Amino acid sequence: MSALRLAGAVAAAKAVAGATRVLRLGGGTVLPGRVARWLFPRVLEELTGALDPVVVVSGTNGKTTTARLVARALEVAGLRTVSNRAGANLQAGLVASVALASDLRGRPRAQAAVFEVDEATLPAVLPVLRPRVLVLTNLFRDQLDRYAEVERVAERWRGALASLEPTAVVCYNADDPQVADVARLAPARLPFGIEDASAGRDALEEAADVRFCYRCGVAYRYSVVFLSHAGHYACPACGWSRPAPSVRAESVRLVGTSGSEVLLRWDGEGFVVRSGLPGLYNVYNLVAAAAACRALGLPADVWRRAAESVRPAFGRGERLTWDGVELRILLVKNPAGFNEVLRLVVRERPRSLLLAINDRTADGRDVSWLWDVEFERLQGLEAHVTVSGLRAEDMALRLKYAGWPEERTTVERDLARGLRRARDRTPAGGVLFCLPTYTAMLELRRVLSRWGVVAPFWED
Repeated sequence: MSALRLAGAVAAAKAVAGATRVLRLGGGTVLPGRVARWLFPRVLEELTGALDPVVVVSGTNGKTTTARLVARALEVAGLRTVSNRAGANLQAGLVASVALASDLRGRPRAQAAVFEVDEATLPAVLPVLRPRVLVLTNLFRDQLDRYAEVERVAERWRGALASLEPTAVVCYNADDPQVADVARLAPARLPFGIEDASAGRDALEEAADVRFCYRCGVAYRYSVVFLSHAGHYACPACGWSRPAPSVRAESVRLVGTSGSEVLLRWDGEGFVVRSGLPGLYNVYNLVAAAAACRALGLPADVWRRAAESVRPAFGRGERLTWDGVELRILLVKNPAGFNEVLRLVVRERPRSLLLAINDRTADGRDVSWLWDVEFERLQGLEAHVTVSGLRAEDMALRLKYAGWPEERTTVERDLARGLRRARDRTPAGGVLFCLPTYTAMLELRRVLSRWGVVAPFWED
């Protein structure tokens, strides 16, 4: 009976996905999974039971890119791999991705699986997916109306680790004290991090979420800070400090928004990776994925070839050409990520920027986090800023208080019109930097897809 229900659920998922795409209602990345789960609640467990290895990636930032890197490495190693590449990372999205990659009898056409999983969803799916490797990237303040503070997510993660198989390996960001504290409860641990202090700063930014030791409450001392509260830290009272990373970036050279060159080392072996993924946050994604590959026993050369072949995921550093200008789309969704994107973009001395801010559920309804973003960094640029999206006026107000000239700000709530107005402010042959929140990014790409500039995101 369960075999029949499984087959029916998979068939229904395929039918719904096909109809959704034919009718141009979306990419069929979520609704098919909801239908399949309604028909057969155990569909995810049944579909993934025969897949090995299963890798799960979770955290606030970097899930999509890290999962894409790991999946590519498995493919380079010769394994057929299923993953939720479109970024649908709740349970319905996981079901949809594996159901659409299965035959009508419910047998996956893949051998391995790599899933990015929403940080709040992780505790519910770990017992079902039974991953061989779990990657924990970071924990930053994000969607406070949904997640609340990062401590609550961390506490749920601590409980979730108890459901892991004894042989499972948790690859975790040693530079994030919150994540490192959670990972202490893992059955097997593999820490990763950045060693090159020249890539960081000497002080925490104002938006840093973690400042005090979880054991004794005394403020951490940081010798270097890379991203928000991620860096080299130690508690002067109880002695708790950053674990030594087994997989590490020993040398980092950022090449603007074009990528980076990173010297990685694991098991005493060092190798240089030249990546087209921009920014220090993507260096963390490279090291996180390298740690997962080491835990899986993949050779370093396989990882290097995979990393150098991966281009930015949709909306996460991708470059497009449209109407005589180059678009560079960089997703922003919380203070930590937005600050790093601003650091990256300001170095390019842009002439035109589009900031698109929405407050839909997937963005977080509360946009007060914009006041923790260091927009003051824009001062001194000879640029024009177009603000768009549902909260365009809030963004314009924040820019005003950051000292940005009102005469160089255009407010246009409608994203298609905002994009055109930003293009008009971009010199011919120049670069328009687009910084959207999550749903604004999807909307932006829908507009560009409708204009024939880019394929739909689910085909990326």
